Formats: sequence, structure tokens, C-alpha cells
Amino acid sequence: MGTSSELVETVSQVIPPIPDDRLQDLLKLQKAAQKINSVLDLDELIDRIVNDIACSFGCVEINVYLHDVEHCELVLAGERGCTVHEKGHRLKVGEEGLVGYVASTGQMRYAPDVRKDPYYIACEKETLSEVAIPLHVGDDLVGVFTASHDQEDAFSASQLKLFQGLCSHIAVAVHNALRFQQERDAREKMSREAQEARGIQQALLPKSSPFIPGFEVSGLSVPAGAVGGDWYDFIDLRDGRWGLILADVSGKGMGAALLMSATRAMARSLAENSCSPSEVLTKLNQLMVDDFPSGRFVTMVYAVLDPSQRTITFANAGHLPPVVVDATGTKFLHSETGLPLGIRRGPYSESSVLLKDGERFVLYSDGITEATNATDEEYGAARLAEHLQSTDTCKESLLEDVRGFVNGAGLQDDATVILVKSNSGPCTEF
Repeated sequence: MGTSSELVETVSQVIPPIPDDRLQDLLKLQKAAQKINSVLDLDELIDRIVNDIACSFGCVEINVYLHDVEHCELVLAGERGCTVHEKGHRLKVGEEGLVGYVASTGQMRYAPDVRKDPYYIACEKETLSEVAIPLHVGDDLVGVFTASHDQEDAFSASQLKLFQGLCSHIAVAVHNALRFQQERDAREKMSREAQEARGIQQALLPKSSPFIPGFEVSGLSVPAGAVGGDWYDFIDLRDGRWGLILADVSGKGMGAALLMSATRAMARSLAENSCSPSEVLTKLNQLMVDDFPSGRFVTMVYAVLDPSQRTITFANAGHLPPVVVDATGTKFLHSETGLPLGIRRGPYSESSVLLKDGERFVLYSDGITEATNATDEEYGAARLAEHLQSTDTCKESLLEDVRGFVNGAGLQDDATVILVKSNSGPCTEF
């Protein structure tokens, strides 16, 4: 067995030492890759690429062009040292300059003397050599990287390989940043659209409570998301009577909101023709069976308040039973209930209730009774009944009680309520 010094000598012959300048280049590559691989903001990434590389390798000019697939062009996204072109400058793929040529061929092109290269388009007067390298991720062209120098044949073969290695990192980093930007823009667009939809949806709810002598009537709806599928309405029937509607469209989000809007338009049109509650639901159901997408439906209670008779007549399409609160306690009005609207054709029955002084009539959505706390326990009908028995109950107090019950868990469904009270009472607004 040889000595240790002989072993070192043998290894050095098999694996020659890395020259100092090559080692420094590799360290520069590693440092540049570390700086760009963790950046997801596209503008910050491009800025780091053009500035750090220009400083590290002593280049006169550094450019990064991004591929505009739709227009088959390359767009200048970042530059350092260029006094001729600004960000946004465009070049046609395959038609203009080294950048266009490289984009079309998919191969690096090095011009050791730009004055002799047929594809080079003069830019900076000091530039004498330039390299253009395509940025690919798989088969997809992300863009083109260029580096220019004020000396002829300034880039050695090892430096060109170094640039190619760096460009593989740049391509992946730019690709990731572009995807992140696209996803962020899509989220922001969806958020803006959701807020616009919420504004429109809120505008479709009653602006104020109706003035009905001898009664206090009001409602409140709190969507679980930006938009919801719950809806309530007060409709002036122009003969002293008022139509009261509370509905819940199946599903959540934009789809439910669109169906709610369509339901509102049809229901108001039918109600204003002075149809009875059962007739309104029957005709509305026929329209929805014909027009609504399969699997979508609406539960609804439509009630007509007649102040002169002090009666509320209502029909129920698969919704939760209304509640009457009187001196004897809380009663759930389990009338003969029709199917939810939009499932299949069929008639709807009516029920009536006489409201005496101080009695209340309540409509509500399942976002109230089915609200759950951290242990998945529901608020339920019993808690609803107990809260409504209080003489100072109003719409805000009910929703606050539900929020207190879920205790930070948040409402998982839209919560809506309509309260009707005969004559004035301790709660001046429901």
C-alpha cells in the first residue's frame, strides 16, 4: 500500500484541481441561483437577475425578455445598461435580432464580434460581444436572456456554459413567478367580482322596513361568504297588504347568487299580480322546473300580511316552519309543506294565523338553526324558541345570539330572519 502523499498525488491526477477563476465563476453561479430561486414576485425577480448578474460578471448590458405567446413576440421585462430601449419594448420571434433568432431556434447564439453577426441589431455603442440564451422549461419558451460586453470575444467557453447553467435556474424561477402572478391576479379578480356581486346582491334586498300601521316588520340577512343564496323581501301589494318572502337557494357562492336573483325577479312579478301565496308558489315552481339547472332548487316561505284583518296567510315550499310567539309560548307552524321549488310540478297549500296585540310572526333560514359550535352542536329550534320568547327580541339580538353560540367558529351558511310584531313593543326596530 502506498503512502498517503502518494494517494493524494494519484487523486489529483484523476481529478484535476479546479482553477481559481473557474471556482469563482461557480461560486457566482451558486450565489445568483440562491438569490433568484426563492423569489416569487416577478418584478423583484427580474430586477435581481439583471442587476446581480451585471455586477457579478462585469457586463455592459443585461436584458431579460419574456415570451408573449399570444402575439408571438418577446417583451423586454428587465434591463440594465440599455439606453435605447425601455421595458415593454417588443421583438418579433424569428424576425428581429439575436433575441428573435434564439427564440425561434431554441439554441444559444454567441456573437464574439457583434459587428460581424448578421442577426445582431445595434444597441449600445460600447457593445462588442453578446450572447443570447433561450429560457426553457420543458418544451415551453419562457423568454430570452442576453448579456453584452464592451470587449470582443469577452466570454470564454466556460463562462458561456456558466451562463447556460444560470439560465436554467432563471427559466424555472421566471416560470414559477409567472404562475404565481397569474394565480394571484386570478384570485384578486375573483375577489373583486365577488365584492361587486355582493354589492349588487345587497342592493336587491329591501332598503328599509315597510310602514304598516299596527305592525312592525323588518328583516336581516348575513351571508356566510362574499355572496349568498338567502334572500328576503317586502312587496307592496298596493291594496294595503304586504307580501313577505324568505328564500334559500341550494348551494353557495356565485351560482346560488345568480339563481337567487332570477328567483327574486320571477317571485316579485307573480306577487305583484295579487296572486295568493299558494298560487304564487305553484306558478313560480312551474317556471323554475322549466328553467333551473337540474339538481338546483329553492326553499321558500311566501306570506301575505293583511293589516285590516290582522292575519298572515302563508305557503311553504320545503322551508323551515314559521314561528308564532304569543302569551302561551312559541309555536312552530307545521303546515302541509310542498316540495322545494324547481324539483317537480305540484300544488302548494295555504295556512293562516291571526296576530293579536304583542304577538310575533318569525321567518328564518337554516343558517340560524343549523349554525354549529366548535363541538358540532347545532343552535337548533329549541334555542331559537327560547330566544324568541324574550319580549325585547329583535333581528340583531337573534343574530348576535347565534354568533355567540358558534363562539368564533363563524357562520357556515347564510343567516336570514324576518320578524313581524303586531303593535308597538319594547323593541322599536327588529
